[in-house]
Amino acid sequence: MYKAYALLALTTLFWAGNSIAGKLAVGHVSPMVLVTIRWASVMVALYFFKRHQIAADWPVIRSRLVYLLLLGAMGFTGFSVALYYALIHTTAINTSILQGGMPLFVFCASFIMFASRIGVEQAIGFLISFVGVIVIAVRGDFADLIALNINVGDALMLVAIISYGVYTAALRSKPQVHWTSLMFIFCLGATLASVPLLMVEMAQGATLFPDMHGWSAIIYIVIFPTFLGQVFYIRAVELIGANRAGLFINLLPVWGALLAVTILGEVFHVYHAAALTMILMGIGLAEYGGRKLSK
Repeated sequence: MYKAYALLALTTLFWAGNSIAGKLAVGHVSPMVLVTIRWASVMVALYFFKRHQIAADWPVIRSRLVYLLLLGAMGFTGFSVALYYALIHTTAINTSILQGGMPLFVFCASFIMFASRIGVEQAIGFLISFVGVIVIAVRGDFADLIALNINVGDALMLVAIISYGVYTAALRSKPQVHWTSLMFIFCLGATLASVPLLMVEMAQGATLFPDMHGWSAIIYIVIFPTFLGQVFYIRAVELIGANRAGLFINLLPVWGALLAVTILGEVFHVYHAAALTMILMGIGLAEYGGRKLSK
């Protein structure tokens, strides 16, 4: 149990560091170069070390190939592109806290796609967390909501978490194959989706190839949130189960805020605290309602 807790704490720390590294990469590597290198490098590494496992699972993968490639494009490329472009316009604190609302968007997507049961506590929890997300988007000033004056970066981050929420819910229909094979095909889909977007970025003259700072950010992102984060999370789920492991995602905005303040020197405002509280309360209430429904 304690080993699982340690793995999950490290996983969320690595994932929170993704926003910090992405913010530090601004001006040192363009978003589409970063996204393409991220998923292509992991794809190549997985194939090099696990090609025999991938070959063994290929008959099953081939039967669902288009579906799995689309999931990789949506969950990996869609989320990453929106996140790294968001970080050009908003703070790492905002992107980290907004990611805390992701479990609620997973719940909402599951309800829409699979007609999952919904309890009163879950509905209230979603509403509370969504209000917290809106507080971040309008930076605590609801007059901005009425005037539709929302920061571009925060709006992009909403697109990111909705994309990943749909992807996570859709995993319910994934085939039963080894996790390395699944990760490989998702990375393949992400890479295929990244290349056209990279070409658009190049056509616009916005491409920036990495300097030393850019490569440092890329190396961190590839090794820690992309690879080790996934491996640690999968192992933790094996040890204590998906429901209990999923709750630790709530640590992500906490880690993200701490890292943004200590590493980037960003300011933690009162509205950040209010939004973080509402998001965590809403998730807790929704999880409590979900456990009641499952009994």
